Amino acid sequence: MNRTQIVEQLPGLRRYARVLTGDTWAADDLVQDTLERACSKWLLWRTGSDLRAWLFTLMHNLYLNQRRALPAHPPLDIEDVQDQLPGTATTPSDDALDLERCLQRLPADQRAVLLLVAMEDMSYEDTARILAVPVGTVMSRLSRARTRLRVLMERAPSPVSPPAPPVATPGLASPQPALRRIQ
Repeated sequence: MNRTQIVEQLPGLRRYARVLTGDTWAADDLVQDTLERACSKWLLWRTGSDLRAWLFTLMHNLYLNQRRALPAHPPLDIEDVQDQLPGTATTPSDDALDLERCLQRLPADQRAVLLLVAMEDMSYEDTARILAVPVGTVMSRLSRARTRLRVLMERAPSPVSPPAPPVATPGLASPQPALRRIQ
């Protein structure tokens, strides 16, 4: 393991940490803790094995340990406090924020699988190794995460007001009905 190999993994580690924690500062701290752990445990890494998977495993385990150390808080539904939050007005640039909010509402185990497979383009086997779960569990969590994310995104407020219904023009055929996605 050399410095260049680790530096190549930083963008992926940062992306994963950012979405895991939902906070830029906490994500940077998690990446730093991961790199410190990697430096202190570098003898445990087997030459020739997947460095990326090893680093993501370290990060995931550190994240779980940090979550366990936090005091338990009852879950808070964002709709209950939405009016109290700053910046609740939606604009066209809010699509990314809506996705991030929806990702944070997924259960942690489903969010981790979705991020590793979809965002980091890891195989099911690598994801299973990182999360220390069977491959079937990865596929199940991924399916549930995609379904839940789809439902959450459809409920997310649309950034633009819905278009007005088409007006029929006298003498012309009635307008075509709007297309809708069938689930």
